[in-house]
Amino acid sequence: MIETQDKQLILGAGFVGLGMAQALKAANIPYDQVDASDDIGGNWHHGVYETAHIISSKTVTEFTHFPMPADYPPFPSARQMHTYLHSFADHFGLKAAIELQRCVTAIHPIENNRWQVTFQNGETRIYKGVVLCNGHHWCKRFPDFKGTFTGPILHSKDYHRPSQLQGKRVLVIGGGNSACDIVAEAARVGEKAFLSLRESVWFIPKSFAGVAVVDLVKIWMPEWFQRLITYGIIRLTFGTHASYGLPQPQHRLFDKHPTLNNEVPYYLRHGRITPKPEVDYLEGDRVHFVDGSLETVDLIVCATGFHVAYPFLPSALQRVKGAVVECYGGAFLPDYKGLAFVGWGQARGGVGSLIAAYGPLFAKLLKLQDEIAVPLGLVFKEIGTSLPTTHLSDPQQVFRQLHLLRWGWRWLEHRAKRCDRRIGTFTNQPLPATGAIAPDAAPAGANALR
Repeated sequence: MIETQDKQLILGAGFVGLGMAQALKAANIPYDQVDASDDIGGNWHHGVYETAHIISSKTVTEFTHFPMPADYPPFPSARQMHTYLHSFADHFGLKAAIELQRCVTAIHPIENNRWQVTFQNGETRIYKGVVLCNGHHWCKRFPDFKGTFTGPILHSKDYHRPSQLQGKRVLVIGGGNSACDIVAEAARVGEKAFLSLRESVWFIPKSFAGVAVVDLVKIWMPEWFQRLITYGIIRLTFGTHASYGLPQPQHRLFDKHPTLNNEVPYYLRHGRITPKPEVDYLEGDRVHFVDGSLETVDLIVCATGFHVAYPFLPSALQRVKGAVVECYGGAFLPDYKGLAFVGWGQARGGVGSLIAAYGPLFAKLLKLQDEIAVPLGLVFKEIGTSLPTTHLSDPQQVFRQLHLLRWGWRWLEHRAKRCDRRIGTFTNQPLPATGAIAPDAAPAGANALR
């Protein structure tokens, strides 16, 4: 066992993990960083298809303090994103602290408010704290199908290139951004493309009047105003859902993660994509839908999302409810200190600008935790912060909240220390490593905890 008592461990070297590493390094907070993959970059290394491009513009996706190259287009490709993250790590000297192909199988609290981390090779280490940046694009979620399909069923994470769709009748299930990218690809190279939607979605154009839609949103805009102007952009660009043979969405814009896509409406109008309702049951090579229709297909692609999962934590620390991690201040538990959940939510916009704003504040919070005995999560709870009710967030509201936190930092310090004096001594309750995955029993994808 290697004792690293005064270090943090950052789990994951994807977009969020690298951003947090840079923030901790800039604040002179000692840390180690591990990733189960053979390269840095997270989802941009192991999880996206070759033809993927970002849906938010490079302006909001880049780290504010490290702009993307000037020759990058407004919507960079997957390869360009991976290259950019390597450049970021090189520029800030982050790679020396990164250990690749280091799969974590268990993390649990032990005595003296320390955390024991077990790796797949059996090695254990002790850390002062663990920053969980393992992402939410690895634990695949599949529909619960009735019946049997004789052809292949893929998850969107297992789709890599157009040749997998070439000449096939492809059914894509889901209305998110990956689903729309893949069904548009099938419309180009496949024999026929079907898009199955349990409920209709709002299609937002990636650009309007030559400007990326996300770049039109400013920090002063409340969500209701963003919603109003986006409704106008949708109507001017696409018209009505009825004109595409789609029902009107039953939810307000932004109540679910937005779908930014120009191609699906285009191919619907050209008959290259056929909209279908929810799947009823499978029968051989035929798919029956809830409206009574059926189609013969060669391949089903489930773009049905991912579970937010931390399988290496004990059952007592499994705080995920649906897609929400029940933590205060976006990251902290009220009953344990030294464990931070970072990057589990989904913002309407690029992650780089958010991490660039949040990282330095997070580093200050870690230093504040060193000055008090009680958990930061308890401090946030005591000052009236509520648990999150959704994994979705408005980036502009987040920016405003972070600005308020910077402005009121001395007030937060005062309240934290007053809470600490009132409660007095606090000690994490040690827990066994129950509920953690065994190295030979990891579910599909669990070897890619990033």
